[in-house]
Amino acid sequence: MNDLKRMAKEHKGTRWFLILSSILLGLTVIGQAYFFVTIVDRVFIQNESFQQVLPYIGGLLLVLVLRALLSYGNGLAGVRMAAKVKQQFREKLLHKFTRNPMQASIQGQSGHKVSVLMDAVDEVDSYFSKYIPQVIETSIIPLFILIAASTEHIYTGIIMVVTAPFIPLFYVIIGIMTKKKSEEQMDKMAIFSGRFLDTLQGLTTLKLFGKSEHQKKRIEKGSLDFRDATMEVLKIAFVSSLMLELISMLSIGIIALEVGIRLVIFQSISFSTAFFVLVLAPEFYLSLKDLGSAFHTGRGSMGAANKINEALEEEHVVWGTEALGEDASPPAIRFQHAGFEYEPEGFALKSVSTTISPYENVAIVGRSGSGKTTLLYLLAGLIPLKQGEITLNGRPLQHYQETAWYSELSYISQDPYLFSGTIRENIMLGTNQDVSEGAVEEAIEKAGIAALVDSLDAGLDTLVGEGGRGLSGGEMQRIAIARAFLKQPSVVLFDEPTTGLDLHTERVLQHSIRELSERATVITVAHRLHTIRNADKILFLSDGVLIGEGTDQELMEACAEYKEMISIQQQGVTS
Repeated sequence: MNDLKRMAKEHKGTRWFLILSSILLGLTVIGQAYFFVTIVDRVFIQNESFQQVLPYIGGLLLVLVLRALLSYGNGLAGVRMAAKVKQQFREKLLHKFTRNPMQASIQGQSGHKVSVLMDAVDEVDSYFSKYIPQVIETSIIPLFILIAASTEHIYTGIIMVVTAPFIPLFYVIIGIMTKKKSEEQMDKMAIFSGRFLDTLQGLTTLKLFGKSEHQKKRIEKGSLDFRDATMEVLKIAFVSSLMLELISMLSIGIIALEVGIRLVIFQSISFSTAFFVLVLAPEFYLSLKDLGSAFHTGRGSMGAANKINEALEEEHVVWGTEALGEDASPPAIRFQHAGFEYEPEGFALKSVSTTISPYENVAIVGRSGSGKTTLLYLLAGLIPLKQGEITLNGRPLQHYQETAWYSELSYISQDPYLFSGTIRENIMLGTNQDVSEGAVEEAIEKAGIAALVDSLDAGLDTLVGEGGRGLSGGEMQRIAIARAFLKQPSVVLFDEPTTGLDLHTERVLQHSIRELSERATVITVAHRLHTIRNADKILFLSDGVLIGEGTDQELMEACAEYKEMISIQQQGVTS
């Protein structure tokens, strides 16, 4: 709620426009009542001709047109303010998700994030398009009406002052319930959206394993839960509307009874005065009633804003402002008690401490689930440290500019992603600089993909599909290697890119990797024996703990678990 108020205060121009237009709107309401009462009094009580009241009819029409224009202006100002705020929220969310895509991807379902980005942000609309304009109108218009009515008939003013507080008191109580139910509705929607998209993405797998019917029932349950939550919100809205109408009607009835008694029985007020306050009374309570409806939708917006803030406040990597420096040599990398956990009581990488020298060829090994890839993610800055620090040349990694570090880094995974476009565009993704045709051709030559490119009719301008459709796994790996050659990074991270490739493709990639290592520090998550044993340093992880480091010979002598793993692999190769 405080965030929504703060964002509303930032739109000072819109707020001043709403205040000014609400003042004019209050005057038009009083003017409309004055002209209407005057016309009726002069025609039916004073028996004046049509020509005599024609100026008042013109004034009434002018006031009606002006009131319509002001109401439209207020609504338009609110809509524009809501559009700007929604754009700001979506930009913040997109920046959050794209700034740290790895951290975003490992937390929750993508459907949940889409629900927050679209549905929750849309729910915020009513706070700015309806609630804020109505609050300003209700702060001004009823006050003008109260002054005008009290001036003509003080007892009507007293009744208004006594009965008016019941309306805001009621919708504050209802609003608290609305916010809670709205948050529950947003939770149900997020669960349903996440589960539905998750199911669509894995539909083939569910079908093959005979789980599609089970998942269908889960989706149905999520849909029904969302329906029930929505109906709870609507039920509160209907009850709120009924009670507001009842309070307003009773209040207007009390005013009408008091005025009628004074007009008919005591004859202490004139017809024009009685008619004037009776015309103003519904306008007075209508403004309060409209605030009640707007308050209901505004509380729903606050529930949605809480969901947005939760998404924005999730922990992410915070980068500093220092440049990495113009030194072309790789930085000295040091892990000091570095640790990370994906969730409480889940897997954790614990207090890793080691040093990686420039140009060193490092292999990270361990059994599946030991934390090898997590260690690469930490060094790449894709997930945040939960303890300790990682330093480059003695300075913490997060003190450097994100762009400065990524310009020195290449990360090549087992499944590199290629975008829909040409081979040239996918290779040039590796650098932000203008590169020559010769540099691109040299990169594909070193990556061992020149023969493939030459065999294609369009060469480097050959189109590939989204996700590299049309290319084999080895060809995609070589394009990723070509990106690295074009970028010329000082640190290269490999997540065992040769896994699952044929022998020839693996040899080509191994040659390319060796050439890259001549000008960069190479850190590889390794499974193959030759990759491990050729490394300058081996980091051996077990259950998130670094239990040994050194050369292959040193670990064979000092670490029984490493020796056992190597022995098992050798037996597998022999068999």
